[in-house]
Amino acid sequence: MAGEISEAEATGEIATIFAELRTLWGVPYVSAIHRTLAAKPGFLEWAWEAVAPAFRDGSGQEAAWRCAAGLSVPPLDPIPAAALRVWGIDGAALVEVRNAAEGFVRVAPVNMVFAGLVKQLLEGAAPSGDPAKRPAWRAPSPLPAPPEMVDLASLDPAARAATMLLASEMGGKPFVPGLYRMLANWPGLMAHLATALGPRLASAPVMSAFDELRRRIDAAVPDVLASLPPASSARPRPSDADRADFFNVGQTYRRTSPELVVVGQLLLDALPKTMD
Repeated sequence: MAGEISEAEATGEIATIFAELRTLWGVPYVSAIHRTLAAKPGFLEWAWEAVAPAFRDGSGQEAAWRCAAGLSVPPLDPIPAAALRVWGIDGAALVEVRNAAEGFVRVAPVNMVFAGLVKQLLEGAAPSGDPAKRPAWRAPSPLPAPPEMVDLASLDPAARAATMLLASEMGGKPFVPGLYRMLANWPGLMAHLATALGPRLASAPVMSAFDELRRRIDAAVPDVLASLPPASSARPRPSDADRADFFNVGQTYRRTSPELVVVGQLLLDALPKTMD
C-alpha cells in the first residue's frame, strides 16, 4: 500500500481511531500498518469497527502477548555500559533505547493479531459473538515516547549502509523496520547490532522462533475472531484493489513482525538496565 496518514495529519474519525489505538496498544504512537490503512478511504474505519471489540476487552492483546512469550532464541552477548558510552549513549539515551525495544515487543504481536483478524474478515469470515459478554479490561500504562525515527537519507553513507544491512523488502524496495530507524540515532550501536544480528537472524534457531510465533498467532486468531460480534453492513467493504494491497503488504509485516519481537527482546536482555 502506498502512502500513509501521519498522526499529525489525522482528523475526524481517523484521529479518534488513532487515539484509541495508542491507548489500547499501550504506546504513545500509531503503527505503520494503521497509518497505511488510514490512507485508503474507509479501510481503517471499516476494519476498526469490525475488530475493535477484541481489543477494547483485551482479548486480542492478551492472546498476542501469550503467543510472543517464551520464544526460544540464543541470546546476544551482553552489551556493557562502557561500550554504550563509546557510542554516545548515556543514561537518558539508554532509557530511550530500552523504550524503543520494549515498544516493539509489546506492539508487534498485537499488530499480527490485528492483521490476522482483518485478513479473515476480508476472506469472508462472519463472526457471531455476543457483544454483551465482553469483560472489562484495563490497558497497560503507555510507555514513554520512543526515539524519533531517523530519516535514513540524513545519515552519513557509512551509518546508512550499516542500517541497511538489516533492511527487508516491501514491494520490491528496501524497507527498514521502525525499530532500526529509531536505533539509527546511535550509529555505533546500530553498526554493532547489524554485525551481531545479521547472521543470527538467518540462523535455524531464530528462523524457527519466527515460524513458531507465526504458528501461535495463526492458532490464536480464530478464537479471537469467533468472539467478535457480527460485522456491521453499514460500511462498504474495501475495494478489490485495496484488499489485494493489504494481502501483499501483510506478507511483509508477517515476515518483519516476528523479527521485531525477537530482536526487541534480545536487545532488552543484552542491554544493562542502568549505566551504573
